[in-house]
Amino acid sequence: MNARGWGLVAACGSLVADQGSKLLLLYGFGFAAMAPNARAFSSPVLDLVMAWNPGISFSFLAAHSTAGIAALALAAAAGIAALGIWLWQATRVRVSVGLGLIIGGAIGNLLDRLTYGRVADFFDVHLARRNFFACNVADILISLGVVLLLVDSLFFESAPAKGPR
Repeated sequence: MNARGWGLVAACGSLVADQGSKLLLLYGFGFAAMAPNARAFSSPVLDLVMAWNPGISFSFLAAHSTAGIAALALAAAAGIAALGIWLWQATRVRVSVGLGLIIGGAIGNLLDRLTYGRVADFFDVHLARRNFFACNVADILISLGVVLLLVDSLFFESAPAKGPR
């Protein structure tokens, strides 16, 4: 399989993992009926919560109107399209898989925004009374994809350019 194929597999796997986990938690475990920010499980580092994110990272640019939700959805779709073009042209497996993880996660969060008007988050990470963030499987996979892209760009040299110097 070529690099593009691995990226498409990563995108599909990322999307299925994200949407499957959301369906399981929302409807299988009843999180959809929970009050916002209610905790289902607590530990010293990770809580299971029902948090709805109306914006992008950390509720930045929170959208509560139909126009705001549409604007965020259009921005996400444009980003996904740009990443898709990059994936289509990628030749290294690490880059393709990283892009696939980001694309699949972004599509998963976009589907939430289109379905619910906001994104469902379940994992609240905290330590020593400091709350860091709430996230979902899509966010975790997007972060993993970014790490793969960074590792590739920092530690693996790309092929030398062809043509005159």
